[in-house]
Amino acid sequence: MPERKRVAVLADSDTRWKWGATTARRLVPDHHLTGYLLRGRATPTARQLGEVGVGAARPAEVTCAEFLAEIERERYDVVVLALVGGAVQAVLHGARALWPAPARRPVLVTGYVGVVYEKLADGLLLRHGADLVLANSRHDAERFRAVYEGVGADAGAVTETALPFLGGAPYEPAGSRAHTVVFAVQPSVPDSRADRAYLLERAVGHARKHPGREVLIKLRSKPGEHTTHLEEQPYQRLAERVRGGLPPNCRLVYGNMGEVLDGTDLLVTVSSTAALEALHRSIPTAVLTDLGIREALGNHHFLGSGCLASWDQLDAGLLPEGDPVWLAAQGVRPAAAASAGPAAGEDAASHGSDAHDPRTHDPYALARAKVAGLLAAARLPAPAPYYTLTTAPGYLPGILARHRLAPDGTPRPGAARPEAGESRLRRRLRTHLREAARGVYRHGVQRVAPVIRRLGEL
Repeated sequence: MPERKRVAVLADSDTRWKWGATTARRLVPDHHLTGYLLRGRATPTARQLGEVGVGAARPAEVTCAEFLAEIERERYDVVVLALVGGAVQAVLHGARALWPAPARRPVLVTGYVGVVYEKLADGLLLRHGADLVLANSRHDAERFRAVYEGVGADAGAVTETALPFLGGAPYEPAGSRAHTVVFAVQPSVPDSRADRAYLLERAVGHARKHPGREVLIKLRSKPGEHTTHLEEQPYQRLAERVRGGLPPNCRLVYGNMGEVLDGTDLLVTVSSTAALEALHRSIPTAVLTDLGIREALGNHHFLGSGCLASWDQLDAGLLPEGDPVWLAAQGVRPAAAASAGPAAGEDAASHGSDAHDPRTHDPYALARAKVAGLLAAARLPAPAPYYTLTTAPGYLPGILARHRLAPDGTPRPGAARPEAGESRLRRRLRTHLREAARGVYRHGVQRVAPVIRRLGEL
């Protein structure tokens, strides 16, 4: 029986942990997963990790230097970097310092959590040097290759896949249950208090106009918690200021997005990746235009989708339908359409009868084949990021310094680096103690009792 592959995932937020862990399962179905969280501002709490629905053990918190020591010592087969671009670049240069010549090293994989609507060139060039740079759609793969080829960098690592967490049961109309509208908020889009208060008031107004509907404000985090993006104006606090309070059919909710979508009849958002999850399940989806269609909001990504709409239109009863051609280019195929075949007016070629048909094509097949080929190689070449001290001498050192790495990718003196004999118990203790400290600060001792009990069980 073949030995299970050892996979490590390093993430820096709850959503990136979800992406990294689910990507690992798609790439290497038979694997043993070890999770790590890069210590920083967005380090998620146990509640946030539980909410994403991955089901794996809590990852250990590490610094960049500690993680590099781990992958050198533990000899993982595959390492998935679910991080912001700068952190990916730091790990890639750290890996190059560990393996400066062809060697038996882990396959390095990275990519994006969802919709890529900003910092395309910057983010991609910071990810260059990984063995696989995953693109969530044909549209993204073409853009990624164009960026790399535009600077003369090797684009061979770009690999088309799909969002790994697309799934769930196809949409079924409400029937006897209440029609449910879900407003999926985002931590930093829009960013101003006035704009966020406006969107909340419109959602509340929709509930008042339609007392027979349930309107759920789907929140990402609780006050004091952090996500991929900083939330300076939490909707929870804005909701406390709504005149007359929230109506009985409007409430704030948390939970796994997939479970929330199980009972959703209309998903409303500004530009959240939740829109793609909903469209994949054929749930009517609205991308709001109330604040304009602007790059800063990210809703420009949905041009041509058929989903752009305002709260006024939704109040009047509009249920947007996604454009099948746009959806196919984004790697999304609504469940109903997938079972019905090509849409009206769409020929077999545009439908993608083999390469892009979800009925016959596994979007991760190519990526799995690439990983398998790399794993079969006796040695892999040293990672070769585009950014070096020659191509970016005024940029790269600052990125590495933020992660306490020297310009050559080695840990700076004093950077935390565990000794070879450090136990996982010590790292678990450190993780739980940090969690307890954050909990005491946010919620008081009583709410942290479960964490203290876990410490006693170690």
